[in-house]
This record gives sequence, C-alpha cells and structure tokens, in this order.
Amino acid sequence: MRQHIAVAAMIAALAFSATAWAKIPPPPPPDEKAKAAAEDKKAKDAAAAEKAKADQAAAEDATVKNFQANMKKKGKPIPKPTPIVAAAAPAKPGEPAKPAAPPAKPEEKKDAKK
Repeated sequence: MRQHIAVAAMIAALAFSATAWAKIPPPPPPDEKAKAAAEDKKAKDAAAAEKAKADQAAAEDATVKNFQANMKKKGKPIPKPTPIVAAAAPAKPGEPAKPAAPPAKPEEKKDAKK
C-alpha cells in the first residue's frame, strides 16, 4: 500500500512540475548588444580551438621525435607509421545501402583436362 502511495505522489509531482514548466514564457529575442557578444564569443572559441589544435600537433610531433631518438639510442630500427584509412561515410537514412562489389571469379584453366 505504501508503494502505491509513493508512486502516486511521484506521478503527481511530475505532472505538476511539467505543467509549471510549460507555463514559463520564452526568453525575449536577443538585442544588438547580445548578438555582438555572441559573435565575439564564437570568434574567441574558434581562435581557442585553433590554438588547441596547434598545441596538440606540436605535442604529437615532439613525442614522435623523442620516441625516434630513443629508438636510435637503443640501436633499434624505427618502425614505419601505419597509414590510417578514413572510414566511408554512412549512407543517408533515405538511401538504400550500396551492395558490396561481387567477389572476383577465379581464372579458369583453359589447358586443363580436355
């Protein structure tokens, strides 16, 4: 019985909060000052992202050079980097998937048993 009361209380609280949330008015449209601030923030975020990419690339290059130098000191061969192939783009939801290429047919021996 207590469980039923607890469930009913939770459902009622959820229903009341949903109706209260629905009555909140939408925010006012942004004015010119807010639009300019948003554009400045976008520009700063883009610059920060570019700087982060450059820092990441520099750190990766330094790590590779350190690894190669350590391998040379030990007298071990430096392994060649493995090329990474980008995955094919997924098919769009409305388009059917492209079938795979048919398997290659083995060559028939012409001079086999006649």
